[in-house]
Amino acid sequence: MAAAKRITLNVNGRPHSITADPDMPLLYALRNSIGLSNPHFGCGLAQCGACTVHVNGKATRSCAFPVGEAQGKKVVTLAGLGTPEKPHPVQKAFVNEQVSQCGYCINGWIMTAAELLAKNPKADDKQIREGLAGLKCRCGTHMAIIRAVKRAAKEMSA
Repeated sequence: MAAAKRITLNVNGRPHSITADPDMPLLYALRNSIGLSNPHFGCGLAQCGACTVHVNGKATRSCAFPVGEAQGKKVVTLAGLGTPEKPHPVQKAFVNEQVSQCGYCINGWIMTAAELLAKNPKADDKQIREGLAGLKCRCGTHMAIIRAVKRAAKEMSA
């Protein structure tokens, strides 16, 4: 394990300076050092997606991404994607489609869908399903999630 170092992170457009082992997962810095409630810890193995954030616009599993590698990059969490007054189209669609049941996994779905639609706002069903492959929802809201992403895609490509 490396010695702790001073690391400056740009999270949701604001600088945060922390002291941490550069190999520590970014997830721990976001939750424990900065105090964000999203992303969530799910599996700790980058398999479920609950910890997904954007790093320089790319959906990234923060439980397996070293905090040291985030220095100098833009990190955006669910809280920085949109605001209550002006939600991101994917956030708005998830609310309108009433996707959440327990809500634990929603962070990963929204952050992954936002990256997918930023790259391809006209994504079809197959592309949406492929883009969201690997994410887990134990409540089984997959059909509502697909509806919400299609709704957001329609809004974003209009």
